Amino acid sequence: MTSVWHPTAHQGNTGTAAAMRLEAVTKTYGSGEQAVTALNDVSLALPRGSFTAVMGPSGSGKSTFLHCLAGLDRPTSGRVYLGDTELSGLKEAALTAVRRERIGYVFQAYNLMAALTVQQNVTLVPRLANKPVDRAWLREVLERVGMHGHVDRKPGQLSGGQQQRVAIARALVTRPDALLADEPTGALDSRTSQEVLRLFRQIVDETGQTVLMVTHDPVAASYADSVVFLADGRPAGELHRPSAEQVAERMTHLGNW
Repeated sequence: MTSVWHPTAHQGNTGTAAAMRLEAVTKTYGSGEQAVTALNDVSLALPRGSFTAVMGPSGSGKSTFLHCLAGLDRPTSGRVYLGDTELSGLKEAALTAVRRERIGYVFQAYNLMAALTVQQNVTLVPRLANKPVDRAWLREVLERVGMHGHVDRKPGQLSGGQQQRVAIARALVTRPDALLADEPTGALDSRTSQEVLRLFRQIVDETGQTVLMVTHDPVAASYADSVVFLADGRPAGELHRPSAEQVAERMTHLGNW
């Protein structure tokens, strides 16, 4: 039986259309006796304007889930959609263009170019694609993440939290359909983590951006509208606007984390 969950959209969002969705997605690595099923017949609808956290024990399928949703990995069976675009049916060149223009990424390791300034890092994706940069939107994004006063600095001159803010600005500058964050606070101390998480919350609430975050941290997950749990490649429950304590309690029943 297909497992389905529908994270709740933020109350201020009037639309119910899914920003991204999985339909009966299974992902298996290897073949025969060596085959490992990382995702097992998973379906999901991610409403526009929602902030969803995904949690689960090690080996639960979180990374594969994120990679399939982002079009970085093709499912063995099932379909992946970004809005009305089926990612799983696109050829590689078209898929690359969709990932570049319509999906924003934030990683634990920031992935900034050390030789480039803040502004050059933030505008790298559109410049590589020979697309014009909307200067008014660039300024708004830099101001929103608190980095407008540091546009000429290079990553080595910034704190970890500032570097992550630059990475978030880079993810937002293309006005993506969805922003996907993989352990975005994993390299940050608790105070800086909370600043970054409040920024995600603000972006969702004030701009209607859709954010999906994979995390191992119950405190980080508590900033989301909805927390979805994975175990053994399948959904294992969901909590709406939970406390960090409620998230931690649920995780204790899902195995070693």
